[in-house]
Amino acid sequence: MQSKYPNATLHFVYEAGPCGYWIYRLLTKLGHACYVVAPSLIPRASGDKVKTDKRDVLKLARLLKNVDLHPIYVPEPEDEAVRDLSRIRETAMHDLKKAKQRMKLFLLRNDINYGGSASWGPKHRRWLTELILPHPAQQIVLQECITTLNERFSRLERLDNELKHQVLNWRFYPVVKALQAMRGIKLIVASGMVAELGDLTRFDHPRKLMSYLGLVPSEHSSGGTRRLGPITKCGNSRARRLLVEGAHAYRYPARMSTEIQKRQEGVSPEISEIAWNAQLRLCKRYQRLMHRGKHRNVVVTAIAREMSAYIWHIAKHVALPPINPKERLVRVPR
Repeated sequence: MQSKYPNATLHFVYEAGPCGYWIYRLLTKLGHACYVVAPSLIPRASGDKVKTDKRDVLKLARLLKNVDLHPIYVPEPEDEAVRDLSRIRETAMHDLKKAKQRMKLFLLRNDINYGGSASWGPKHRRWLTELILPHPAQQIVLQECITTLNERFSRLERLDNELKHQVLNWRFYPVVKALQAMRGIKLIVASGMVAELGDLTRFDHPRKLMSYLGLVPSEHSSGGTRRLGPITKCGNSRARRLLVEGAHAYRYPARMSTEIQKRQEGVSPEISEIAWNAQLRLCKRYQRLMHRGKHRNVVVTAIAREMSAYIWHIAKHVALPPINPKERLVRVPR
């Protein structure tokens, strides 16, 4: 049986979920138009209390027809792979932190204090292996904690090395290298941010990047009254957290350290100038806001918001290599 509309283009839409983007990639390779939408961005009536699969399908079709849906950004398979590696590295870091906390609590219960200055360094870890506890069962617990710590230190080191190796062969490595020209952004932070955000050139204005990161204040205004609240915390929470961590580095006066100069080797003068202007402005703004009595977390969030604008500006100056046509997915424009 032949179709009534042989030249029609099929449009598919579905909600993003834990199953990834393989359905999207399959449909786009077949030449169809596919859109993935975030469930939190789907318009819902407050009085609609009935939810079924049939009603959801009809609602998505109606909203797509009326252009009321905003598809999310779907990364390329290579970009998603680097993002998975960056996320598992962060998971390993959290696991190591939990193991450290478990060891500290065990020593605290047994009134054992370390007299050195640097915790978890080689000297501290050797000191742990030399401890002798009064009961054999406690000695077994101590040894198990030490073994867990060593395993998680090794795991984090392996993932760090693998992430550095994979990023060097990544198509977004020029952006990662350029972002390291900024203060507070090293390789791990830069690669994590680019892996989460993807192609930064898809934002045609830095305010859209700020909004995507959830760093803009919430607003509830009516008539002549304007009320601004805390930041929205929408979008990608991991990219926002990495950016806030990097913003803490601007609490010190602006200066070009030896480490920053090394990171700027091979970077264009335009990008180095953007990074230096960012450091001059953000360091002064950090001190000015602190002198005004603002809370430190509020100040750091404000600095992170402005950092995103400089990151967007740097990404605009980086020329990326084109994607291999054989690997590019077919995306039908909306």
